[in-house]
Amino acid sequence: MPPGPAIVPAPSVHAALRVLQLAGLAVVIAALPLPIFELDRYTIPKELVVELAAFAAAALCLSSARRLSVVAVDVPIVGYLLLSILSAMLATNGWLAFRAVGVSLAGATLFWCGRTLGRTGLSRPLLIALAAAIVLGAGTGLIQAYGLLDSSLASMSRAPGGTFGNRNFMAHLVALGLPLLLFVSIEARDRVRFSLGAAGVALASGALVLSRSRAAWLGAAVGGLFLVVEGLWVGRLWADDRLRGRVLRLAGTAVAGLVLALALPNRLNWRSDSPYLESLTGVTNYKEGSGRGRVIQYGNTLKMAARHPLLGVGPGNWPVYYPEYMSRGDPSFDADDIIPTNPWPSSDWMAIVSERGFPALLLLALVGAATALGAWTRVRHSGPRPPDLTDLTIVATLLALTVIGSFDAVLLLPVPTFFAWTIIGALASTAKPIGEITLTSVSRRWVLGAAAIVGVLFVGRSVAQTAAMELYGTGKIKRMELASRLDPGSYRIHMLLGSAWLKAGRCDRARPHAQAARKLFPNHPAPSRILRSCGVRKPR
Repeated sequence: MPPGPAIVPAPSVHAALRVLQLAGLAVVIAALPLPIFELDRYTIPKELVVELAAFAAAALCLSSARRLSVVAVDVPIVGYLLLSILSAMLATNGWLAFRAVGVSLAGATLFWCGRTLGRTGLSRPLLIALAAAIVLGAGTGLIQAYGLLDSSLASMSRAPGGTFGNRNFMAHLVALGLPLLLFVSIEARDRVRFSLGAAGVALASGALVLSRSRAAWLGAAVGGLFLVVEGLWVGRLWADDRLRGRVLRLAGTAVAGLVLALALPNRLNWRSDSPYLESLTGVTNYKEGSGRGRVIQYGNTLKMAARHPLLGVGPGNWPVYYPEYMSRGDPSFDADDIIPTNPWPSSDWMAIVSERGFPALLLLALVGAATALGAWTRVRHSGPRPPDLTDLTIVATLLALTVIGSFDAVLLLPVPTFFAWTIIGALASTAKPIGEITLTSVSRRWVLGAAAIVGVLFVGRSVAQTAAMELYGTGKIKRMELASRLDPGSYRIHMLLGSAWLKAGRCDRARPHAQAARKLFPNHPAPSRILRSCGVRKPR
């Protein structure tokens, strides 16, 4: 890694570094032992960690800042956030919209904080900590695969998801983080640190293959192919004896981790006799199975986007509207389930275009394209010198993110949001500013005050959601009712209480919850079934 600028970081910036280092570990392991809440017991606590870390780090960085540097990509980022907020203000389900905007705001804030740390010479310790957190995430998947993770924290139906609750989510982080793992390993200052990095690569490779996540496999393959072609071949890095030796050893440990993961007996109950070969051969299969389901879902989602082209249906509101656009035999919809659709479509880009509109998707694409092309240009114009590994890692990470986000939800979720935005911000910290904003003591206080208000709103909302799940999990009816008031936007809590009161013959208590659930998701059939059972003839 090239040396950082000769700037002595303020104590508050060092504190921001510690916040992000600890948050990287915390966001990986954050989960609640409440199986009744399915994925929410993983995503909501992780959202709390991400938002708390983002706004705390931002406050620390701003507290000592005298100037704010503005880079070209900041303009489309701000435009994307403004369109997201405007779309949220018009959304049918404001609770979902607020939650989705919070994740987006936190991601952009982490990008700016990562860039600030990079410019003060603190990118190395930040990136090493993030790489360690990625290995920890892979480790939680592995220990579940081999039966060592507490079943109250792990979802057995989506193994080996570890503390992510879903094998795809664990694999997304690993595939997204592999370029960073290779980067910090190759750049390690001594053999001990290199050996630790190599061990991390082996663990990550084993977890990735056991996940059977085809989107993650594709993302890792595309990112790795770019590093091989542009770095080792075109960039002539293969000619460097030290680097070549490290690359060969990393490749060997990666293969060893993969082979061991396949050879060691595990507790994954796959239905197929050849599950990994089946996943590998089905990577591009769009005529049956999940591939066909994605094609159907994408087509229907594009119809939704065409009906709401400018601002979409609202951040997080795809499941609210999707029943209006589903087609016959659509595997994305199960009318018998109280929650008939997934919380997100099977693609970041489909989600953004349908929920926030075509202009928002264009602005976000511009951020990624400008960052990647800038780094790639520096790689290609490095002259007789070998290309900078930092630039290679930026492009490989963005390529992996683009591929994975094409087939699964990634930037809609807190963990990939935390790692993707922070990694890119820290790596791309050398981007040339196009302007600067000078902060006086008065303007700094105003900016800090605004950041504090925004942070309290979003962090407070996540705290309330987490507390509501804990209250409902006690099984005591008064606390369960209190949970519904503490988190009035929880469709699941309203439906669980409505169904429980209906079974107890208390329609007077069931109706309010069913009506609240129907207001949140007017196109879901389950609330109407409760209302009809309670004698409401026209629940719609």
